[in-house]
Amino acid sequence: MSGFRAPPKRNLVIRMAASATRSQTGIEGLDDVLQGGFIPNRLYLVAGDPGSGKTTLALQYLLEGRRRGERGLYLTLSETKEELIAGAASHGWDLDGIEIVELMSKEEALERENNLTMFNPSEVELSETTKFVLDAVTRSNPTRVVFDSLSEMRLLAQSSLRYRRQILALKQFFIGRQCTVLLLDDGTSEGSDMQLQSIAHGVIELAQTAPGYGAERRRMRVVKFRGTQFRGGHHDFVIARGGLRIFPRLVSAEHRSDRALSPVPSGIGALDSLLGGGPDRGTSTLFIGPAGSGKSTMALQYAVSAARRGEHAAVFAFDERVQTLLARSQAVGQAFTEGRGPGELSVRQVDPTERSPGEFAHMVREAVERDHATVVVIDSLNGYLNAMPEERFLTAQLHELLAYLGERGVCTILVVAQHGAIGGNIQTPIDTSYLADAVVLFRFFEYRGQVKRAVSVLKKRSGAHEDTIRELKTGPQGISLSEPLKEFHGILSGMSLLPGENAPR
Repeated sequence: MSGFRAPPKRNLVIRMAASATRSQTGIEGLDDVLQGGFIPNRLYLVAGDPGSGKTTLALQYLLEGRRRGERGLYLTLSETKEELIAGAASHGWDLDGIEIVELMSKEEALERENNLTMFNPSEVELSETTKFVLDAVTRSNPTRVVFDSLSEMRLLAQSSLRYRRQILALKQFFIGRQCTVLLLDDGTSEGSDMQLQSIAHGVIELAQTAPGYGAERRRMRVVKFRGTQFRGGHHDFVIARGGLRIFPRLVSAEHRSDRALSPVPSGIGALDSLLGGGPDRGTSTLFIGPAGSGKSTMALQYAVSAARRGEHAAVFAFDERVQTLLARSQAVGQAFTEGRGPGELSVRQVDPTERSPGEFAHMVREAVERDHATVVVIDSLNGYLNAMPEERFLTAQLHELLAYLGERGVCTILVVAQHGAIGGNIQTPIDTSYLADAVVLFRFFEYRGQVKRAVSVLKKRSGAHEDTIRELKTGPQGISLSEPLKEFHGILSGMSLLPGENAPR
């Protein structure tokens, strides 16, 4: 049930009340998606292809239970105890206090068939395996149980009717023992798991895809969760040392607030005049123009100015190395203190081939909510959009991110590079002007044998702005803008003309 969303304050109260009665997973982001965690004493299905992270999720759930003083039991048909311990060690975990039961053949059976080294599920009766499960649960009396995996159980049953009846019997047994159970299913056996999804109280689906270039992408989705709300849709996640990190899908409507608009000054009088005092807090401004026209330098100016006022600003660089950005800022008088506190500016270099859109949105959200950034610069959107061509609905995710930043009162500056330099052959690779509240246009123009740069404001939804064109200059003392170029015309076309002239100068 992912429909109605409560207002932020009421939603927070609901989450706090729910988390007190939920079986929390201890997985970053998953408890948020589940609105507090699993409902205790229920049976849940965790489905996904091999390598999608099911075992890691299950182990984290049991470790969180151990931290809370709850007994955990891992029943395995697919992995040995040694393999599970080795996998846990790769994350820096020890499984002391968590009972692991291998549903494998007895020692005397191995002696009779000494050519076998593992238990063969297809040759064992389902009733015997079920008895092992019941005995282990009765002996251990756990609060949290993981059963890995249902594909083996499905093979033992050999018929869908017998399989369904056995799972229903196990469900009643576990509920009677006050257990919260995760059933892992890798989908490797034949047949559909729809009947199992109908039995389970909730279903979590993990997926892994391999793009044409770059690291694999992982996503999770809550298919169903009876009796409670949850955050629907796909959520990106990664598996790193320490386990799963899930990045809940950003919903800007959950962060609505009434914030007064106020301009963000740049520290340069002429530039503030051009933008009617500056871009407003809670709005997004698009800097668009050809490469080298001054977009990144001006965007950094707003971030540096905010840090000098004692605020925190964050720059996310897709196209430029951090070292290059720091050297360039020093060359134009934009020295700043790098860090994540007040009066500091943080620069994060983003490799979009290694990060999913959800992870990037989470990085921005951390800068705002944890570091209290008031100015965010994304440089550039070309790197963000073009480096992830296989991601669908990327523009929609960007729109949601900008809406979230607006609700948080953040001044967001987006940089877009156009193809071409001078003349009418300049093209915009992506049309994002409709996403921004203000658009600042940068252009090269030729005048008396020199290439100069011009800047003008095309729109500003939140207030008035100059409709003039000014020349942009950068040097060791910083950025400077000329008086409005009122005597010229044709500047934005790349060829400037003085009154009475018929040929470009």
